[in-house]
Amino acid sequence: METVHKGEHFKGLVSAEPDPAKTHFRVCRFILEAGIKLGMHSVPIATACTIYHRFFQTCTLEVYEPYLVAMSAIYLAGKVEEQHLRTRDIINVCHRYLNSKSDPLELDTHFWDLRDSIVQCELLVLRVLNFQVSFQHPHKFLLHYLISLKNLMNRHAWARTPITVTAWALLRDSYHGTLCLRYPPQHIAVAVLYLALQTYGVDVLGGTESGKQWWQVFSEDITKPTIDNIISELTQLYDMDSKCT
Repeated sequence: METVHKGEHFKGLVSAEPDPAKTHFRVCRFILEAGIKLGMHSVPIATACTIYHRFFQTCTLEVYEPYLVAMSAIYLAGKVEEQHLRTRDIINVCHRYLNSKSDPLELDTHFWDLRDSIVQCELLVLRVLNFQVSFQHPHKFLLHYLISLKNLMNRHAWARTPITVTAWALLRDSYHGTLCLRYPPQHIAVAVLYLALQTYGVDVLGGTESGKQWWQVFSEDITKPTIDNIISELTQLYDMDSKCT
């Protein structure tokens, strides 16, 4: 398997960071922010992060350049989720993100070398992932749960608390880590919604005739310890954010 070389464009971005967890956190933040600047929707961005995390399940930072893998993941995710992006746009946005004080890239040899590297890296990523790059994300589950929960709650209580915005923000932030690889999407959707409700001290009263908790109705196989574990790991990601700023 060929090496994705650490070229001058990425020099110093990774080597100065001894903690792989911090490096992956920073690179996923790069994917999220670059994706937003590129106008990507939530699901393609989530796919890009998942591709990145899956790649580094079996590959190491010593051999593979994470920012190049990230750019290729963005490019590949656009294809997978049918929100096609031009490599030129990806290069320009990512270059501006990584080199905020430099001039825009000229269409010179360096630009074309970087473009070729992204395309070659995309093929490498596909092989490492055995061409399995289609994922089921928590987004559609969270949307369904939010609609259902709104119908269970007092409409005034729902209107005065930003449950929806907070839950979506928590879900987006979860992609800084590997929760997407280790928990079913339904469980992640329930957990971020549970945390959003906790954040604003909102209790869901009543529920169903069977006496089940609302989260048991949404996902029959989820348990309270699973919710707690997901929330704990998500909280650790926010701790990581404070260490990476």
